[in-house]
Amino acid sequence: VNTDSRQLYRYLDIGTGKPSLGERSNVPHHLIDILNPDEDFSLSLYLQLAQEALCQIHDRGRLPILVGGTGQYVWGLLEGWQVPQVKPDPSFRQALNDRAIDEGMESLYLELLRVDPQRASQVDPRNVQRVIRALEIHRSLGKAPLAAQTRASPSYDTLILGLTMERGQLRSRVDARIEDMIRSGWVEEVRYLLTQGYSPHLSSMSSLGYREICNYLMGNLSLEEAIQRTKNGTHRFVRRQYTWFRLQDPRINWIEAGSQDDIPYILVREFLNNPRTSRMTPSLSTST
Repeated sequence: VNTDSRQLYRYLDIGTGKPSLGERSNVPHHLIDILNPDEDFSLSLYLQLAQEALCQIHDRGRLPILVGGTGQYVWGLLEGWQVPQVKPDPSFRQALNDRAIDEGMESLYLELLRVDPQRASQVDPRNVQRVIRALEIHRSLGKAPLAAQTRASPSYDTLILGLTMERGQLRSRVDARIEDMIRSGWVEEVRYLLTQGYSPHLSSMSSLGYREICNYLMGNLSLEEAIQRTKNGTHRFVRRQYTWFRLQDPRINWIEAGSQDDIPYILVREFLNNPRTSRMTPSLSTST
């Protein structure tokens, strides 16, 4: 079950690290390619669809494995968040977009920092659509988005596996992966999206790398500048991920990426053989 907010979108394949069709043919995948790039989506809708997917998997007598990525999606499921549904307000969004153009997107982020510091620490200040959405929810509810959530006890037990590596090595791995994605046709993928009429200002197109490549294709950046900005943005994203998935979190079993030892297999075997697990609906979760 996908927990990456960008793999929900069709046509955003290379830049999101989406599993290939061949990989998906071997094991059923859920919540991948369910939206067009211009469709709105929300955390509350994701949690609803993910719960439905988990129930379907359990009904087949299979073990669901959550894979990703997006902190709100992962913890929303595992902690049983009850998220109020806030419909998009086009006029409010347009007003904030206009303000971002006139005053700079920093003004919106500073407002979010004032009304909800916790959420602001988890949002890329350069991702204007995410900032606007957080402000939109705050305006509708009269309180911070995270404060508006209630929690219900989940009906399943979990084993959480997290992948990590030494920071310098991770930084090099990120840079090499971005270069490989460029060679694999990432620029052509973004060009196709633009030729199909998808606006570079869509929330989906604000994803890491897509925004920068759009600027390259529109003549605002050189390709080298777009690639370097994508690398820099990804390094910042990695640091923010550790605010969602903390190394000190006792719930997460951290594993060194690339390790050849048997620890993951031992953990899974113990989890599945645990009497507590057998009395509940089990679920594995992996985070990166």
